[in-house]
Amino acid sequence: MTSQWKIAAIGGLGGALLAVGVIFAAADFGVLPVPTRYGDIHDYLMSHPDIIVAMNDKFQADQEAADDATRQQAVDKLGQKAFFDPRFAFVSGPANAKHTLVEFFDYNCPYCRASIPAMKKFYAAHKADTRFAFIEFPIKGPDSTLAARAALAARNQPDKYLEFHFALMSEDGLANQATIMADAKKVGLDLPRLQQDMNASSASLAIAAAHTLADAAKIDGTPAFIIDGHIREGAVDDDVLKQMTKS
Repeated sequence: MTSQWKIAAIGGLGGALLAVGVIFAAADFGVLPVPTRYGDIHDYLMSHPDIIVAMNDKFQADQEAADDATRQQAVDKLGQKAFFDPRFAFVSGPANAKHTLVEFFDYNCPYCRASIPAMKKFYAAHKADTRFAFIEFPIKGPDSTLAARAALAARNQPDKYLEFHFALMSEDGLANQATIMADAKKVGLDLPRLQQDMNASSASLAIAAAHTLADAAKIDGTPAFIIDGHIREGAVDDDVLKQMTKS
């Protein structure tokens, strides 16, 4: 996830400070079997670092659970229909499908790319019983925005979007101008038309709408999946997708 490093840094610092504060307080009240002198407490903590590690892990887990709950409440409030708007989402699958799967992604996100093997397999197996919404959510700079514009433009050429999407997402290196055009040529897109459509105002509006929806859903990282109404941030594999679509 894009925001993972920020969560880890803030959580680590906050958790460590919280742990120290709690231990000092517990020592003052005689709850812990340690001396109440600060120097002795310091020595005790240095000789028992597992205490701080355990408390820090608990702090981060609680924070992530709270963030997940906030996102889920936001998604529930918006309703699933909000994520299947063809003005910004590439939508496929039957309208009355048994399952729904929404993905917010960035073509230069390593966690999005790590999810591609499972996503390709899941799509192939469930395109007849699942309603999909692929949402361009570029958050990793100008190259990602360019790739998103190209993918949106590819939707104007029938039956080319998903092949182009999977090709871009399967790249090892940066998705940039050269990569975009090479993959577009490989999947048989009309390059002059693609470049023209990339500059259309509709592409800018679609990206802006996706960001607005992500903000409303409290989504700040990629990938973010909403499967049968349940949100999950982070990479997925076969087991995760199978578990989330159990019914």
